[in-house]
Amino acid sequence: MAKKAGLPGTVLLKGPIDIITDGQQIRFNRTGNPAMTVGGTGDVLAGIAGALLCQLPAFEAACLAAYVNGRAGEAVVEERGGGMLASDLVDKIPTVLFGNGA
Repeated sequence: MAKKAGLPGTVLLKGPIDIITDGQQIRFNRTGNPAMTVGGTGDVLAGIAGALLCQLPAFEAACLAAYVNGRAGEAVVEERGGGMLASDLVDKIPTVLFGNGA
């Protein structure tokens, strides 16, 4: 579908399984959980992607952003259970990216 649109760029479709494509390659991200269906988690994802885009090509930035966002959501649920807010993800991003020493 992204290829048919004929638009250049990278698409990151957030869902139960995130889909990332640049029209030539495609990746699926399965990290995350249903607790992430609250408002704002996509905004956090966009922020992660934008930050990574400063250092990485668009496709790689989008793939890593989807993974980091999902793993951060999994970490919140492991620690607290349900009742997630999008802001809860932010505290987990450094640990997902850099490990416990961040």
